Amino acid sequence: MEALPTFVALAAAIIVTPSILRHLAEEGLTRQNYRGEQLPFPGGVAIVASAVIALAPLALLAQLADADVFRPEAGIVAIYALGVTLLGLIDDLLAGRPRGWRGHGSAVLRGGFSTGALKAVGSLGLALYALSGLGWENGRYLLAVVLLVLTTNLFNLLDLRPGRSAKGFALLGAGLTLATWDAGPLWALGLFAAPVLVAGVYDLRERAMLGDTGANLIGGLAGLWLVLSLGTTGQAVALVVVLALTVYGEFRSLSALIERTPLLRDLDSIGRKARNA
Repeated sequence: MEALPTFVALAAAIIVTPSILRHLAEEGLTRQNYRGEQLPFPGGVAIVASAVIALAPLALLAQLADADVFRPEAGIVAIYALGVTLLGLIDDLLAGRPRGWRGHGSAVLRGGFSTGALKAVGSLGLALYALSGLGWENGRYLLAVVLLVLTTNLFNLLDLRPGRSAKGFALLGAGLTLATWDAGPLWALGLFAAPVLVAGVYDLRERAMLGDTGANLIGGLAGLWLVLSLGTTGQAVALVVVLALTVYGEFRSLSALIERTPLLRDLDSIGRKARNA
């Protein structure tokens, strides 16, 4: 039964995502992508919409039939996922010109408002709250919090080309599941992870842009997958990698790095429209 939320959310996403994206376009909620095409934006709202729609029958089943539908970690996932989605939506609606940690930090120091700073502080607060009460020692708790927050931010840095964040999430999840031989985290995340795959296809085929609404959610789910799958040592190693990529992305271009690396370039281009299309 613990796999049921994944499949119910997948069905909900397949049904409602096209109409949500169509509604965004009809209401003029579009943004220009890197090719100059106007696409429905922010498409990430379809992910969380599918998840909350799926919650209705699942919650009724859990209560009325006393069924073990949800994994114990489902509450943690929902709190963090919904919270970072809201922060991403605020950034999509209100973001100004400052970008990157340095730009947002400068805006705050000048006494201005920065949606990026709000995302950083808000994500930290959500992570501290969501991961509290699990009985972990303080060191492990703080390690997991930092890993979760930095991974959320990293996927925002990655989301500069169609389908990149969703593909990165799928590859990470597959790798963690195979390495640990444990599908538990997948089922815990499935309510949100399944709609990510559906919206990711629209993003990849350049029929929508996820925006920070989607990228923030995907990054949050990726961080939760790392935290739920790995022990202290594994999380420490993951933190080093995530931190290195984050610092690199702050000063250099992750897109340029991907383009220079044949394997990464090939993976990145799978399923994407040709440049002259």
